[in-house]
Amino acid sequence: MRIGYIGIGIMGLPMAGNLLRAGHDLSVFSRTLSRCDPLAADGAAVCRSSSEVAASSEVVFINVPDTPDVEDVIFGAGGISDGAGAGLIVVDNSTISPRATREFAARLKEKQVDYLDAPVSGGDVGARQGTLAIMAGGDEAVFARCLPLLEVLGSKVVRVGSVGMGQTAKACNQLFCALHMLACCEGISLAKGAGLDPGIMVDVVSSGAGGSWALKNLGPKIVGGDLDPGFMIDLLSKDLRLAMELAEEAGCDLAGAKLAQGLFKQAQKAGLGRLGTQALCRVVD
Repeated sequence: MRIGYIGIGIMGLPMAGNLLRAGHDLSVFSRTLSRCDPLAADGAAVCRSSSEVAASSEVVFINVPDTPDVEDVIFGAGGISDGAGAGLIVVDNSTISPRATREFAARLKEKQVDYLDAPVSGGDVGARQGTLAIMAGGDEAVFARCLPLLEVLGSKVVRVGSVGMGQTAKACNQLFCALHMLACCEGISLAKGAGLDPGIMVDVVSSGAGGSWALKNLGPKIVGGDLDPGFMIDLLSKDLRLAMELAEEAGCDLAGAKLAQGLFKQAQKAGLGRLGTQALCRVVD
């Protein structure tokens, strides 16, 4: 199949690479074109705009930081909508506003272009290994067409509802990520303060009822002082903002999420925004 991928970053690079290795013809674009070099070396075609990607593809994936970025990729100058033909499918792997997602889908529908919101979870490790959890929102027939591609990217692929529900599920996911990260940092801080080897604590608790993805994968990084980003504090803080906006629309008062949001904002103010989410440990400490 002729596939396009727009947004070649920490997640987009390995995800696009997995599609290429699965035997698909791949066209790619990123605002920083040099990020496409590894894919070009493996046979991908590097395009000069999102519209060029759309014109050469049957399905175009997007993976960019925030709602305005997705809007620009689709509807901005040289965007997907400029090059899209009837029957194109746009699959958004970004994490953005559910409300905006529904608006984008409606605008594309006028051009006979289908839209699937399919945000992912599992970090850079899951992206490299093709083991992401993918929560998709959209028409059943569109999802069915994209399922073989999504199964290249993830080991758990679920259609959770109509357009926008994928982003809604991702908002819930990000609440868990933030709160689990906070618990992970505080647990390690407690172990150190009480004289317990934090590495031993992480190892044993990861296998118990208190275990989590954050503790298993990021706990050892905290203990080892590795704060390099698999997923940045800036991005999780953005995701918490989206989740809180959704909570307000839904009439939910999320006390734990408010606490986590405040602490991640502190981390940003401390200049930690470009580090991995495990850098929250510096605020906790």
